[in-house]
Order: sequence, then structure tokens, then C-alpha cells
Amino acid sequence: MTKFGELIDEQKPILLNFFAEWSEECQQIHDQLRDVSAAVGDKAKLIKIDAEKNAELVEALKVKKLPTYMMYSAGEMIWRQSGKMDANDLIVKLEENF
Repeated sequence: MTKFGELIDEQKPILLNFFAEWSEECQQIHDQLRDVSAAVGDKAKLIKIDAEKNAELVEALKVKKLPTYMMYSAGEMIWRQSGKMDANDLIVKLEENF
């Protein structure tokens, strides 16, 4: 968990995407996340987290549905949502927190 604390302890927004390789819905989102990353550049950081490889973190954060998005800033969770989201909605959400 120490690594996770270091990961989210930045002033710019950090968008976490919890996914699973077996989920078709999660796979469709990968291309959208590339678009989101290109749109926000270095103003935010996007991190994809494989839920199966990070079961302890998933349990600690009580992730129940995939995909799940969480946004952190300065170490604090500022937003969370589960389910498929459009790239434009994610961009707007990040831009609100620059």
C-alpha cells in the first residue's frame, strides 16, 4: 500500500482505471483512455490497474464492479464511478480538477 500512497500523492489529478483483461467492456475502454491521455497531456496522469493482479488493492478500495474509475489529487480521492464512461466525459471530469 505504500507504493499506492506514493502513486496518488501528486498535486495534479490522477485517474485510476480498474479493469480486467477478460471483460469485453473494459477492453473497449482502452482505446478511449488513449484519447483521454492525449487530450489532457501532462496536466493529469492516467493509470490502468489490472484488478486481478492487484486483488489486495481492489479489496482495500472496495472495487465491486469493473471498470471502476477513481480520481485522486494530493493523496485524496475526489471522485469515483463504476461502469463504462465516454472519453469526453472523462476529459471533462479531469479538466474540472486541473
